[in-house]
Amino acid sequence: MKRERQVRWITGTALLFALVLVIQMLGFPQLVTGPLVNMALLLATIFQGIGSGVVIGFFTPWIAFSRGILPAPLAPMIPFIMMGNSLLVIVFGIFLTRRSFFWKIAGVVAGALAKYVLLSQAVTVLVKVPGPVAQAMQIPQLITALLGGALALALEQLLRRTVVKEK
Repeated sequence: MKRERQVRWITGTALLFALVLVIQMLGFPQLVTGPLVNMALLLATIFQGIGSGVVIGFFTPWIAFSRGILPAPLAPMIPFIMMGNSLLVIVFGIFLTRRSFFWKIAGVVAGALAKYVLLSQAVTVLVKVPGPVAQAMQIPQLITALLGGALALALEQLLRRTVVKEK
């Protein structure tokens, strides 16, 4: 049973990571790619657990940087983006223990705010980047996390009704 659970976790995480790769390889602007990536992180958390979302979230800034979605001046922000993704996933995952839809919404909002605060403080206090570039790590991050959360919750409902069989 334990081995089966491990195989399911690895398979589910790999599938969601593949989805993130495809999303980022399509080359959409950040305001399209960001919500879709955040959606995948939260879906990983919902269906595979916090660890899955964290693992995927560690790779997303590197892919974004290599694809040019994350501009070169923001390279010093990669560790903070990794931490921001982890915060989004962990905070959301904590709220998931309540199981009600209200708490899931609260988890999205709290996780998005935590990610926003970390990234906006990092570009304000810790990392020196040009002003317009720093702005990409502030309000747009909050918006993309909230939109990604809304997409994740909507898609979760759809998947639970049509595809995912709970045991």
